[in-house]
Amino acid sequence: MIAGLENPDDGHIEIDSEVWFDSSKKINLSPQKRRVGLVFQNYALFENMSVIENIYFAQHVKDEKKAKSILEKMGISKLKDRKPSTLSGGQRQRVALCRAIALEPKILLLDEPLSALDVQTRSKLQDELKNTHDKFHLTTLLVSHDRSEVFKLSDYVIWLKDGKIFKKGTPKEIFLPKDSSRKFSFTGEILSLEKRDILVVATIGIGQNIVEVVLDTEEAKGFAVGCEVVVATKAFNPLVKKII
Repeated sequence: MIAGLENPDDGHIEIDSEVWFDSSKKINLSPQKRRVGLVFQNYALFENMSVIENIYFAQHVKDEKKAKSILEKMGISKLKDRKPSTLSGGQRQRVALCRAIALEPKILLLDEPLSALDVQTRSKLQDELKNTHDKFHLTTLLVSHDRSEVFKLSDYVIWLKDGKIFKKGTPKEIFLPKDSSRKFSFTGEILSLEKRDILVVATIGIGQNIVEVVLDTEEAKGFAVGCEVVVATKAFNPLVKKII
């Protein structure tokens, strides 16, 4: 809706004092007039064009100097004459970002741009994405299901559940519980619950890691496989709380 690819039923979209959509005033700017940079999950590069030709395509007027400058800032100048099919996933992601930036967007929209990458490449590109955001002074909207990625990259978070705003605030306000000592605090998903005598062992997936936490039967009440939980510390003991 921000990019103009879908129309809201009603409402108002305004960026930098410029109205892009207003149902009451019948205003609806075309996508071409909105100056939105888009990076899709599959990057959507033009396979028949070289890297630099992909950049030119995004420019209103072909500017070779500016295109090369963007590639240089992103550290991929040497790839300028190669076709997307010859690039790695990380390189394709950088090219897609360069093309979006070449549009000189007022807002950059990223649809899970790192989800298809391996863990090491993903971590490295998260840093590069943050640097790109800062270097080009971009306002960026990032969609991600990875909590650690959201925490690392975001200034402000809107958590959606079933199409509605569930929580909103800074990453710390969203992901760190206020009633823990905060020596550590992670969100995860219960993978299994195993009763052992008078105790329950909860196996919890946290990002790429899996941990076991021992709970008493009272603490384990209300938990089930698939529950989203916060694992934190309280007086040096693990504390597991269900995310409501």
